[in-house]
Amino acid sequence: MAFSDPQSVTIGTTPGAVSLPRVNAGSDTGSFKNFDQKVELKIRPSYGRRTRKESRIDFSKVVTDPLVSTTNVLASASAIFVLDTPPSGFSTTEQRELATALLTWLTASSNANLIKLIAGEN
Repeated sequence: MAFSDPQSVTIGTTPGAVSLPRVNAGSDTGSFKNFDQKVELKIRPSYGRRTRKESRIDFSKVVTDPLVSTTNVLASASAIFVLDTPPSGFSTTEQRELATALLTWLTASSNANLIKLIAGEN
């Protein structure tokens, strides 16, 4: 079963809410991009010795070159979530609970642990 088309994500206030139409529908990847291709969402399950389910969002924007202030360059950042399990032994419910535990921990108390992660704490 595939994710619906289009997908929507909100990245702060700039660019804000972004509609992402599907641009690729393969058996191993689903890709969604906005009209200027600066926001992309990729969904990739892979099956082998380990079962990996990955969701990734890439965001690009034009910024001032830190070395030449009169020049602009394209900069990009990514956020990746991966659920990695053995092919058997963990039910769908257990996988959901594991993912929810991490997401809840990161976002509790107004994203406190996510802010620490971004700051480089360990």
